Amino acid sequence: MATSYSTTTTTTTILLLLVIAFFSFYQTQAGNINPNSVVLGLTRSSTTFTIPKPSKYSRKRLSQVSDMIEPLRAVRDGYLLTLIIGTPGQVIQVYMDTGSDLTWVPCGNLSFDCLDCDDYRNNKLIGTFSPSNSSSSFRDTCGSSFCIDIHSSDNSFDTCIEAGCSLSTLLKATCSRPCPSFAYSYGEGGLVAGTLTRDNLRVHGSSPYITKDVPRFSFGCVGTTYREPIGIAGFGRGVLSLPSQLGFLQKGFSHCFLAFKYANNQNISSPLFMGDTATSSSDNMQFTPMLKSPMFPNYYYIGLEAITVGNVKSAEVPLNLREFDSQGNGGMLIDSGTTYTHLPEPFYSQLLSMLQPMIAYPRATDVERRTGFDLCYEVPCPNNRFTNDPFPSITFHFMNNVSLVLPQANYFYAMSAPTNSTGVKCLLFQSMDDSSYGPAGVFGNFQQQDVKVVYDLEKERIGFQPMDCAAAAISQGLHKN
Repeated sequence: MATSYSTTTTTTTILLLLVIAFFSFYQTQAGNINPNSVVLGLTRSSTTFTIPKPSKYSRKRLSQVSDMIEPLRAVRDGYLLTLIIGTPGQVIQVYMDTGSDLTWVPCGNLSFDCLDCDDYRNNKLIGTFSPSNSSSSFRDTCGSSFCIDIHSSDNSFDTCIEAGCSLSTLLKATCSRPCPSFAYSYGEGGLVAGTLTRDNLRVHGSSPYITKDVPRFSFGCVGTTYREPIGIAGFGRGVLSLPSQLGFLQKGFSHCFLAFKYANNQNISSPLFMGDTATSSSDNMQFTPMLKSPMFPNYYYIGLEAITVGNVKSAEVPLNLREFDSQGNGGMLIDSGTTYTHLPEPFYSQLLSMLQPMIAYPRATDVERRTGFDLCYEVPCPNNRFTNDPFPSITFHFMNNVSLVLPQANYFYAMSAPTNSTGVKCLLFQSMDDSSYGPAGVFGNFQQQDVKVVYDLEKERIGFQPMDCAAAAISQGLHKN
């Protein structure tokens, strides 16, 4: 999770600091950490990992949780899902992230430590989970499919050997030692360290007023992080993800993200649907194929074919935004955990050069230097109010003749309140880091606002439909008067 997406590798020094801090937090350790046990979220390089089938617990829960609707709270850089974990339930808010698998929560009350998180020091969104205060909490075992997955082991015995099991117990499958501690990193440089824990998870049913309990839900209980101050609910396709454990990988999910102007508004939430309700399409829904990456098979890719600016269609986009190379690099990742859309060079610069001649407003170069955005403009604001300025329209063209016209607020957005009848709006796209590793581009959550996005996992496709998400939230009872 980050405002800016990159594939920076965390330095060895930071990793060592995290592991040292982690051991000081957890006094009981099931064995020495294997140097190969780091799970690399978006930077995982294994090409032999296949999309796993739901575990036996997922199949059981499929009959228990047929459909779900959960509220998502908009914040400054993403959308928060409220988890109720434990007995009695402890309430923790986490980011919804389609670009990772693991669901994790901060653990340890005052002991939770986040390195390089100064921006969040006084953020009241941070909640922590205390396993000792839950009567149903216990450490996951070394032989569970979740433990094997988080350690990226090709041998199901590896994690139990690491946990200190004897050969005789391995052969008899009788070792029940706790899953060894793990480290899990994200493509933008974040890193978390913790233990795999199971506990009761309370979810909503077909309406916000119906709740159901899911026992033995597996998640990361994290004591130390680097640049990750808030927990994450992974919505990828691995066994650890929330949809997988709830049995929705054979169905799907959908969301309708509220516009950014609703950020931190406690009275309205974005609707998140899971199950049959999520994938039942309407007449205006357009579907593009879900591409399969051999490098990151658990994540969601779509193919970008062109971008239209005003009435001018851009030159053909690079092939790597809709194809993968022999190593599995390329494709456009659709990611609710990345804020802004990222495009590769030189295509990104070509898009800027198309926009500039169509905009007559003076450039706000001082704001560009301060914010890091590339195109900012001073716009007139009569009575110090922003209007729908005549910026050129931007349309994304995905594979299968899918055209998504972005709402203007999804690409040119006000940086602050207007003064002296003038305000500044900036283009909220960013350049992809110059790297041939991983996805070639990312379609971020900011550009998904006021668009219903459907992940139809059964038919391997992703749908888009522009929508008033505030009206959709009200219709689902996710609004307080």
